[in-house]
Amino acid sequence: MGRVLRECWLSKDHLQRYVEENLGVMSVGFLLSSPDDAVIWRGPKKNGLIKQFLRDVDWGEIDYLIVDTPPGTSDEHLSIVQYLSATHIDGAVIITTPQEVSLQDVRKEINFCHKVKLPIIGVVENMSGFICPKCKNESQIFPPTTGGAEKMCQNLNVSLLGKVPLDPQIGNVTVLHYVYNKFFFLY
Repeated sequence: MGRVLRECWLSKDHLQRYVEENLGVMSVGFLLSSPDDAVIWRGPKKNGLIKQFLRDVDWGEIDYLIVDTPPGTSDEHLSIVQYLSATHIDGAVIITTPQEVSLQDVRKEINFCHKVKLPIIGVVENMSGFICPKCKNESQIFPPTTGGAEKMCQNLNVSLLGKVPLDPQIGNVTVLHYVYNKFFFLY
């Protein structure tokens, strides 16, 4: 998408987000000359881009701002909280998988949120089972060895917002609305 849509992103006064179905998206990938380019930046440059995306992107009127960050706690997380501290932040939704390595990172992220006084709206467990595209049966590909997000949320007194299974149809644009309605409004 970076090379194909690059012309859409830079305007006279602001970076323009890509909008589809009332969802605005901005990515460093849109600013690269090739979709195969690697982004090899140290902290100050990454933090500058985060600040630029939060300040200079024409977001318009938004109800939600979703920021996809690397797992664990990093300088990016701290920068985002600091840059958004002047606004009203309802809180963070934290995504995990049932795997213990992911749960360890999420426990650290929950601790980070407590330390910076960022409310936690809840946790979503992604890749929670697999739905076979042929028979529609659900099976556990990543069995939660320690109880998964559900047990972690109970132990940490955090809300579990839902579980999203691996479903090959999620990537299929023709069923996107069906999948969205089916899985995201169950909880």
